[in-house]
Amino acid sequence: MKEEVVLVSKQGEAIGTMEKLEAHEKGLLHLAFSVLLYRNGKDEREFLLQKRAECKYHSKGKWSNTCCSHPRLNESVESAGERRLEEEIGIVGVAAHTFENLGWFVYQAELENGLSEHELDYILLANTPDVKFLMNPNEVSDIQWWRESDITKALEKNPTIFSVWFKTVYSKTTQYLNEK
Repeated sequence: MKEEVVLVSKQGEAIGTMEKLEAHEKGLLHLAFSVLLYRNGKDEREFLLQKRAECKYHSKGKWSNTCCSHPRLNESVESAGERRLEEEIGIVGVAAHTFENLGWFVYQAELENGLSEHELDYILLANTPDVKFLMNPNEVSDIQWWRESDITKALEKNPTIFSVWFKTVYSKTTQYLNEK
């Protein structure tokens, strides 16, 4: 079964579906979400980041938010986030209703292999201090808690170790948490 993405207008209205790889080849605007789980560490906040598997067709081996993907047609971004947390990293128990939906942003970036990412990306946030995970090797090659200060330093010194969308997701998330 080929996975499809939901194509959207610039206002976020669904206008159709397309096979995921084809949408990335054509660079068409489609719906996405980025989940970022965090906990309050001993001295500072920590975020659960994943390193994308080497078998992914883009952004392989890059550190990114806890999970990210695309909702299916008529699936809420929160339900899709819950589904993909389990599929990618075996996290169960983070229910869709526990996410804080920080809204969306649009970005476009050229990727390797002639692909283009053009997404209307919702940010889903959840405080999950005791979460257990089990990596799906087809999705993730590593997962670990990163201290906020370590992420900030790495983004300044070596931003290419992260996915192209991560800096925006992280920036919007930390801004939101600091204003809470």
